[in-house]
Amino acid sequence: ACFRLLCSLLIPALFLSGILCICLVVLLWAIRLWIQQRKKQLSSAGRDGKRPLLVAFFHPYCNAGGGGERVLWCAIRTLQKKYRNVTCVVYTGDRDATGEEIVEGAFRRFNIKLIHPVKFVFLEKRYLVEASLYPHFTLLGQSLGSVFLGWEALLKCVPDIYIDSMGYAFTLPLFKYLGGCRVGCYVHYPTISTDMLSVVRNQDTRFNNAAFITNSPFFSKFKLVYYYFFAFMYGLVGSCSDVIMVNSSWTLNHILSLWRAGACTSVVYPPCDVQTFLDIPLEVEKSTSEYSIVSVSQFRPEKDHPLQIRAFAKLLKEKRVGQEPSLKLILIGGCRNQQDEERVNKLKRLCEELGVDNDVMFRINIPFEELKRHLAEATIGLHTMWNEHFGIGVVECMAAGTVILAHNSGGPKLDIVVPFEGHVTGFLADDEDDYAETMAYILSLSPEKRLEIRENARRSVHRFSNQHFEDTFLLSVEPLFK
Repeated sequence: ACFRLLCSLLIPALFLSGILCICLVVLLWAIRLWIQQRKKQLSSAGRDGKRPLLVAFFHPYCNAGGGGERVLWCAIRTLQKKYRNVTCVVYTGDRDATGEEIVEGAFRRFNIKLIHPVKFVFLEKRYLVEASLYPHFTLLGQSLGSVFLGWEALLKCVPDIYIDSMGYAFTLPLFKYLGGCRVGCYVHYPTISTDMLSVVRNQDTRFNNAAFITNSPFFSKFKLVYYYFFAFMYGLVGSCSDVIMVNSSWTLNHILSLWRAGACTSVVYPPCDVQTFLDIPLEVEKSTSEYSIVSVSQFRPEKDHPLQIRAFAKLLKEKRVGQEPSLKLILIGGCRNQQDEERVNKLKRLCEELGVDNDVMFRINIPFEELKRHLAEATIGLHTMWNEHFGIGVVECMAAGTVILAHNSGGPKLDIVVPFEGHVTGFLADDEDDYAETMAYILSLSPEKRLEIRENARRSVHRFSNQHFEDTFLLSVEPLFK
């Protein structure tokens, strides 16, 4: 009787599930056909009668001043140099600026001048990917939000080639299977990494793992299950990419582990404008009355500016007054939104609390020439992000001739601050005490010894040049154009 009851329930349920699956497949196929039809209606032929190949970059914050934006504009310029019948499109949520202003901003900040005009598709629903919208389950919320934002982008412009250049992997299947596009991505930082899983598993307190979670075994286990589920989904959507580019060895290891698509994955170091910084004359320091320590990074929580300020305060406290030159800490970075501005205000209050507000300067959204001047005058270049995926600011500091002090993890440890031809190129540190001690050690070196380290660092950064990026980028994206 029980068996008959089970059969009577199971067979209709299986039948209904099958019908629903068929309906879903038919619906998705119909949407794909409708989008392809829409693409034909929206596209127009060029001057030579041929329809240009549309290459779209998904970069909702393209007007920000970070390393990700440098990659975007260099990638577009590289494609414009190589392919004649290509129109580059940028999906952006920067509706407070015109296309001309965005292009001008790219030139002013990065010294990148595009060869041909770019088409901008302005998106209205960028708020859906703002972290502030999701106080809990932020990763999942932002990823689902990116799908809706991607759908808006797809409806406004259907490209031939789609490249996610900002880390929104959940948009990839949308453009591949519904848009019928060839898809690629440039991964700056995995949305989730095995390091993040270990932080939760070990119940460590960090900026992305609140104390109330680390103090509760139940919440820690729940978050770990959630992270494993998200990692599985992230691997699923990422693996549908036709071309995967990653910015460092650290990112490569995580993406290979999560996406398992080694055949189409390659390391493409981000373009650093090393030549501009290498043009700065490198001489033995003349002034010994004041040393400056410069940090270059966006004002985001993971960059850990409080660590820089606390280590600097410790250095000043332990410095014997009157026996050493005065020190300045200069924090240079981009502010993307109100949250970043509030973060800067908190950092200023921290400086006041530690009594170093007269010794710390904040330089926000500064022009390229001013950045260059600060780096030319600096003695130490400072970087504190744990597991920084790459570290363009680190490379720029080394090229400009500062003695770099970076975090002992991620890209700086694996790719950048590594011995060159057996010689020291910079220093790495782990915590507040380590940073303070290493800064004191660098300042205690003779100017001649510092010059030797600076010269080693400069010789090592040619592998991060614009030209090297162009060559490896073109090689990687070539399958998308076949």
